[in-house]
Amino acid sequence: MTEQTARPPRAPHSDRTPRTAGAAGSAGSAGSAGSSRAAGAARAGQVAEADRSSQLAQPAGASQLAQPAGASQASQPAGASQASQPAGASQAAQPAGASPASPPTPPAPHPAPVLQPLGRVRLDWPRSFADRLTAPLPGVRALARLAREGAVRPGPAGLRDVPQLPFAPGPLPEAGPGTVAVTWAGHASWVVRIGGLTVLTDPVWSRRILGTTARLTPVGVRWEDLPPVDAVVISHNHFDHLDAPTLKRLPRHTPVFVPAGLGRWFTRRRFDRVTELDWWEAAELGGVRFEFVPAHHWSKRTLLDTCRSLWGGWVIGEREGRRVYFAGDTGYGHWFAEIGRRHPGIDLALLPIGAYDPRWWLGDVHTDPEEAVRAFQDLGARRMAPMHWATFVLSSEPVLEPLTRVRAAWARAGLPREDLWDLPVGASRAVGP
Repeated sequence: MTEQTARPPRAPHSDRTPRTAGAAGSAGSAGSAGSSRAAGAARAGQVAEADRSSQLAQPAGASQLAQPAGASQASQPAGASQASQPAGASQAAQPAGASPASPPTPPAPHPAPVLQPLGRVRLDWPRSFADRLTAPLPGVRALARLAREGAVRPGPAGLRDVPQLPFAPGPLPEAGPGTVAVTWAGHASWVVRIGGLTVLTDPVWSRRILGTTARLTPVGVRWEDLPPVDAVVISHNHFDHLDAPTLKRLPRHTPVFVPAGLGRWFTRRRFDRVTELDWWEAAELGGVRFEFVPAHHWSKRTLLDTCRSLWGGWVIGEREGRRVYFAGDTGYGHWFAEIGRRHPGIDLALLPIGAYDPRWWLGDVHTDPEEAVRAFQDLGARRMAPMHWATFVLSSEPVLEPLTRVRAAWARAGLPREDLWDLPVGASRAVGP
């Protein structure tokens, strides 16, 4: 089940990581994210954690990040300042003996992620991450409307095209040095082969998940056909992204990278190589870096754990090679541009395009196809592979609509058709050296 939140439209906020200190009280209330942040800041016991998170998001000089070195000079040709005034005019305006103006300070470099050791599981995370929300959680009116309008699922006409959903399983490609290969297993589950590692993202191999009907398409990769899994990344704890039956099939020594606050869920299930990360933190395994990055979403798995663990996406890459961005679940917002600034030239962005209708219920937490294309442009990535559609019934749009709309939005944006990897479930693509 995808627990979903509601409107109103999100106001953009600054490109800083919000404080790690949690908000007082549960995020299940209908209060705004802004009041949650204020409550979290009032908790004196978490001040040190708040300072640490704010430093991770924006170092000194970060206000200059949006302008490359020399950008102020780029707007006029060389020598233009001299051409507009007579020789010696600049000296005449400066008193004799005055020191010459110092050259402009170059912009500060983008901050590097804070590297953490493998196997770090903390017990001192804040009780709530509600201060990281970028939109309010559902209020009484939204919940009443949901109850009045009934189940959020397509009508018979919207399900008529289920047999047309693309499904084309094939062999997993090899991925040599400098190559990234991805295979879409369905929904947000990918087999990513990078830097000699095989990585699973949000693995869900179950036929059904809590609160939905059975899968619309089979899993694109049979479990027995998987190579040894070197690592798993989890974006958040919703049931369509964190599937306990699938994870039980993995050896307990499999390295798992998870959001802050979710580590104990894995250690209770006897996984012994769990690494918990906050936004803009990273860890390395076998020469591949796993960096946890922000998303516009939320978390909830039970009645009492709203926003008790963090949510986000992952940038997975070789130190000096290819990089893949896995967005997990997210609405559209300012974080995409910030991720793109910190990681220019991402080779492949795995972005969600489905589970978006009705917008009054899902608009803040799930991108629609047009927003996914905008997010791709904000990232400045080289290629996009759509996901989070054609697998489970989680919303009311017709089942084929995400594909047709993302193709149309891509064409309207004038983007190269070959850079849209609209793969069938089970298909693979690779980026060579």
